[in-house]
Order: sequence, then structure tokens, then C-alpha cells
Amino acid sequence: MTIALRTFEAKDGWPALRRQFAGRLPEADLALLDEAVAFAADRHGAQRRPAGEPYLEHLLEAVRVLVDGLGVTDVDVLRAAALHDVVEDTDCTLGEVRERFGPRVAELVDWVTKAPRAEGESREEARSAYLTRLQGAPQDVLLVKLADRLSNVQRLDTHPRPEKRRSYYQETLRSVVPLAQAHPWFDEWYATWTEAFAHLG
Repeated sequence: MTIALRTFEAKDGWPALRRQFAGRLPEADLALLDEAVAFAADRHGAQRRPAGEPYLEHLLEAVRVLVDGLGVTDVDVLRAAALHDVVEDTDCTLGEVRERFGPRVAELVDWVTKAPRAEGESREEARSAYLTRLQGAPQDVLLVKLADRLSNVQRLDTHPRPEKRRSYYQETLRSVVPLAQAHPWFDEWYATWTEAFAHLG
């Protein structure tokens, strides 16, 4: 039996997504999102995801999850979703995010940014510490993180490395799925996802 998993795409880019959001988000908030998306696109540049898609596609998928899946209209949360990887994956600093987008957006981005590894700390230890820290995160942070991970795992079988598919599935079950329990929509989505990708367990 095929399990119907709702997926979120953003292949047509921000202008198409913006048109879909019109009427659900005020024009003033869409203008604020214009700025955040343009900033993210500039900073991520030609970066690609593991399966080859433009990096911006992932960021827009996270935004779409929040708007289309959960009905989020808080523009700071949506801007943080668009910007959630700029500090971790580009030369952008948290100070730049704070100066350009304000303290609340910067705080949300900071929460979902993995800290640089401490001296003598392994990649696995750093990753574990990051995921453990999220257990005490504010709810708005969890919305951004859960949307980010949803984008990453919704088409997990397209990842070019089979061993990464398995380890990412197991990590998501162990460390991310429990974070979804406080949010019924995410809880239901991740339960369906867990079953759809059970072959990776």
C-alpha cells in the first residue's frame, strides 16, 4: 500500500510562491519577506542541496510548510525560516541578521544555527549537543526547525548517499520527531513520514 505523504515544493521560485500567499499575508509582510528571500538568495548564491536542487528551494519549502501546512502568519517566523541557514552555511554573521531584520528574527536564526565545534569535539558530539539544546527551545524556534527538517526529509529517497538516508531517518526519529509532539499538524505529518520511510529504519 502506498502511503500518501503531503510534500511541499518551491521549484517555481519566490515570485510564484508570493502570488500564492497574496490574500493570506498582508502586502506589508510580503514586502518584508521579499527582503529576507532576496538576502538569503544573495548569501547562498550558487549553493546546491545534496540532490542537486538550488539551495533557495529548500528555504522556500520551509516557508511554504509554515504558511500552507500550519497557517503561520507571523512574519518574523517566516523570515527566520527563509534565513535559517545563512549564518551556518554562508559568511553572514548573526550581527548582520540582527541589524537587517531585527532582534527577534536574529534570535530565531541563532537557535537553529549549529555552533562551531569546540576543540576536541567530534562532528557527532556537536550535532548531538545541538539537537539536545533544541529540546528547550521556544515554540517559534521549533516551528522553524520542524519546517526545516520536513523540507530535508520529505523526499529522503532522493539523497545521493544511501547510508546518509538511513542515518538521517534514524536521527530524525530519535531527535526531531519528539519535538513535533506539541504541534498536532507536525505530529501527524511526521507520523505519516515515519511510516512512509520505514524501509530506512
